[in-house]
Amino acid sequence: MRFSNVFFINGTAYAGKSTMVKLLAERHNGIACEENYHDSMLAGLDSREFPCLTYTRDLQDWRDFIRRTPDEYEAWVKGVSKECEILELQILDKLAETDKLVFVDTNISLETLREISDYDHVLIMLADPEISVKRFFERPDREKQFLYMLMMEEPDPEQALENFRQCLERINSPAAYEKFLHSGFRVILRDDNRSIEETFALVEREFRL
Repeated sequence: MRFSNVFFINGTAYAGKSTMVKLLAERHNGIACEENYHDSMLAGLDSREFPCLTYTRDLQDWRDFIRRTPDEYEAWVKGVSKECEILELQILDKLAETDKLVFVDTNISLETLREISDYDHVLIMLADPEISVKRFFERPDREKQFLYMLMMEEPDPEQALENFRQCLERINSPAAYEKFLHSGFRVILRDDNRSIEETFALVEREFRL
């Protein structure tokens, strides 16, 4: 095992990954590598080496972002994940030297996780794929509200929303869900009847903490 002090949470959107990573770090005096923690390296990236990660950094007109086809959007998201993995491994190499536990909301692929981590240090958290599509614009963060505003300013707002919905459906597909579900790692499914503390207790149990 390459990272003996690192615990990884992967899975789908709206499953509670970010919340659990924060709580784990707080309760176990650890380090939280929250969603997109690799953004700290974004400014210094070479666009030739990291074309997908630097796409939004160098984007001149964000209307181009929302006008992409589902095929283009899916290819970009997959490219981002691969490039993120490179940066994550660089960051984690340094954090592995600390004596603290490290909790990661990760983009690292299932295949790589099998190579670098122990089975008990990886957890998959899943939400119904439809939730990721239906609730995308319900989150209050500025990025999502900005994208929604841009779509409302398009000549045909309904068509713009439908196109983006299809983009989201593509990356939150049942096939992607099933791949996580049957990955061989432990899985926690989203349950709206379960409290955050109850979910946290499950996460601690799965990580044997």
